[in-house]
Amino acid sequence: MTEALILFSMFAMIAIGLPIAVSILASALSGLWLLNGHLGFLNAALSIFDGATSFPLIAIPLFILAGALMNTGGISTRLIAFVSALIGFIRGGLAMVNVGVSMFFAEISGSAVADVAATGSVLIPAMKKRGYNPRFAAAITSSSASLAIIIPPSIPMILYGALSDTSIVQLFVAGIVPGVIGGFLLMALSYYFAVRYDLPREAGFSLPRLWETTKDAAWALVLPVIILGGIFGGVVTATEGAGLAVVTALFIGVFIYREIDLGRLYHALVEGVVQTAVVMLLVATSAVLGLYLTETELPQRLAQGILSITTNKLIVLMIINVFLLFLGMILHGAAAIILTVPIFMPLVHQLGIDPVQFGILLTLNIALGQQTPPVASVLVTSCSIAKTDVWSTTKTNLPFIAILMLVLLLVTYVPAVSLGLVDAFYDR
Repeated sequence: MTEALILFSMFAMIAIGLPIAVSILASALSGLWLLNGHLGFLNAALSIFDGATSFPLIAIPLFILAGALMNTGGISTRLIAFVSALIGFIRGGLAMVNVGVSMFFAEISGSAVADVAATGSVLIPAMKKRGYNPRFAAAITSSSASLAIIIPPSIPMILYGALSDTSIVQLFVAGIVPGVIGGFLLMALSYYFAVRYDLPREAGFSLPRLWETTKDAAWALVLPVIILGGIFGGVVTATEGAGLAVVTALFIGVFIYREIDLGRLYHALVEGVVQTAVVMLLVATSAVLGLYLTETELPQRLAQGILSITTNKLIVLMIINVFLLFLGMILHGAAAIILTVPIFMPLVHQLGIDPVQFGILLTLNIALGQQTPPVASVLVTSCSIAKTDVWSTTKTNLPFIAILMLVLLLVTYVPAVSLGLVDAFYDR
């Protein structure tokens, strides 16, 4: 009963507008005080320090900074020009370009918010100018941006891997197939709408233009090869790969494209620090909540409660998905991961669910949460660029959300979709 009141108080504080990190910390400290008195505060201080100093988590600020450098260093605009020359001639080409650019951007930044900020600021005005409905432009930009957390590298996967002690590299490999499936299905749906509503084609295919944009974007295209090749090849860890992404993006922006000066570098650093502070404060405070949950053994009791109802793995996964989908509507991605991993991991282990598969399942639920109000962090960013209403844009976005839902179902009930490459590469 006490544990339920503590968790209820946490959600109540979030509902009335208190910062999520403050709500988590206040609830966890209250619970520890009820359990251990003032000695609980001493353990809480140690947990905060340990939670924020995990080595794999260093990758998060580095990938965030890499995304900020891409936005200011001319890498994003060159990727857009290249993909536009490659597939923009198809009917509704700008919608497909939107998806294609997000798939390329995803291989570098790992952040959906960075993706929608970088690509949306260029593509949404262009789509509106060409006669696309602003709500459609905002919807396809938002949904395709969420590919950035499915296709590796992925900041939510790094956070999940650090909290659950799961291989981050294997999580990255597991995200490739679901991310590519999602990308091509979004393109197919975009083409269907383009034909149905007679959306415009861009300039016809031109081999010289494709060659010019390829040369101009060559360094941008090499960047994901360097990062992912180094990680998957075992040359660098995911954390070292994040550092490599920063160094490479900075080198390209300063010495190759020459678009990063001191002013833009300062802006990128400030943007990176602000986003990092939000995530790491959540991580640090969540460690205290994890300590409280461990001492009360609530996750184990929850697991036993669910198993007393059913031991069918497929039904349990359905229950978890419904819970995560609801949670994603009211919490930001990092907070949802932090709250659910300590609760569900005992259940995952007891049922024999592969932690890598569960990590991709969790990531896809986070992607759906980015599209479903009231929080919908990525959709809100896209709507602010397109100057459209969030709720009306959500109606337009429903078919694209359905695509992400389909990918979630495939990962949930066809394990080979996420685990096939992992099993092949790592002989598990």
